[in-house]
Amino acid sequence: MTKNSRFPENFIWGAAMSDWQIEGAADEDGKGLSIWDTAARNIGESLDIACDHYHRYEEDFDLMREVGLQAYRLAVSWPRILPEGVGQVNKKGLDFYDSVVDALLERQIEPWIDLFHWGYPEALYRRGGWLNRESADWFADFVAVVVDRLSDRVRGWLTINEPQCFVGLGHLTAVNPPCLKLPMVDLLRVGHHALLAHGKGVQSIHAHTRQKPLVGAALVGVISTPATACPTDIEAARLATFSVADNIWSNTWYADPMLKGTYPEDGLRFYAPATPPIHPGDMETICQPLDFYGVNIYHSNCVRASANGNGYEGLPFSVGMASTSMKWPVTPEALYWGPKFLYERYKLPILITENGLSNVDWVHVDGHIHDTQRIDFITRYLREYKRAIADGVEAMGYFHWTFLDNYEWPNGYNPRFGLVYVNYQTQERILKESARWYKQIIDSNGAVLAEDQDSAPASKRQPVRVGMKGI
Repeated sequence: MTKNSRFPENFIWGAAMSDWQIEGAADEDGKGLSIWDTAARNIGESLDIACDHYHRYEEDFDLMREVGLQAYRLAVSWPRILPEGVGQVNKKGLDFYDSVVDALLERQIEPWIDLFHWGYPEALYRRGGWLNRESADWFADFVAVVVDRLSDRVRGWLTINEPQCFVGLGHLTAVNPPCLKLPMVDLLRVGHHALLAHGKGVQSIHAHTRQKPLVGAALVGVISTPATACPTDIEAARLATFSVADNIWSNTWYADPMLKGTYPEDGLRFYAPATPPIHPGDMETICQPLDFYGVNIYHSNCVRASANGNGYEGLPFSVGMASTSMKWPVTPEALYWGPKFLYERYKLPILITENGLSNVDWVHVDGHIHDTQRIDFITRYLREYKRAIADGVEAMGYFHWTFLDNYEWPNGYNPRFGLVYVNYQTQERILKESARWYKQIIDSNGAVLAEDQDSAPASKRQPVRVGMKGI
């Protein structure tokens, strides 16, 4: 294999999970409720056990070591550490994450901490939630507690995860907690407060860190790809990727304030007169220096140049095209054009903070989970990411979503995104075939992804299982 068949030196290979989807222990050791705990109970679901990661994290980290993960992006629970969202620190909650960090480092896995993955404290929601401008200060205080305790061993930080989702799905369409349908003027205020929380969170990291940090956020990648290689179609895809033309699903409405210090002009026109009140100093607070552009990319839309050459028009998906079990289209080119466009605009290294697929996985009669679709998905997407790197995109790494099967709102436990199968009745874990394939990718720094390599290795080993007695 040639040297250029590999990913860059020091490229980070990891996986990601969030606190409320895996931990369980919703009422244990002084933890307060999040809005997700409340919402799940309201529909008869439960996060009380989930993947029981709170009690089984060392076993899970042993599996991560088995797969060869270099890094793990974990989310910390705001109400586990601050049960009321502010004020008294829950020592047991903070001690838990202290132990988690130590356990990862003992296995030579670098922790990257996601400070807000939607688990807003229920106690603060009763004080207005993200509609309350004080949310930004509440979040900054929470960040200070975490960074004070963990930054001697943690260098990688993400402030907020997917604001497009927790703002839009939580406050516009009512799909996610807190399940509100706000008018646009209030919705944009929620988004502005989330951006202020990001900025104040970055300030808090820098004020309290004990080592030089790497700081970013994890934004949704709303990616458009060109129908052809024609320059006009490519420009149309770039225009579509950076346009504000939908209710809150936009790259630039969030990224431009973070990285340019202004809301995009087309967004201000599109949302007028509902644009949020901006206090003196707000944009300076939001626009803090970042070390990378974190982005979650799963799929894309295809566009072409409009007939008059001044815009773009979307193309429908092909009938019968590949899709995941959640009906998301499989579009590997998203991991070429997304990083390419984002790097050109924002000039920051690209970190893929989530990528993966929901699949219909079960234990086969031979005891294995033969998730060949996931193997093919990872292969195709990473080949496109590598192509972007070859074309000049500076890339930091890739975090697969997710490591364990877990709770996927609003679809409960049915969708399976994991490299590891979880039996929710017994809490048994089984490495899927895709986990073994991912290990080969990591061990070779991507060399096995070369076009002439076999991308579907058949596992002849006994499945790795984790039961109540461990590995």
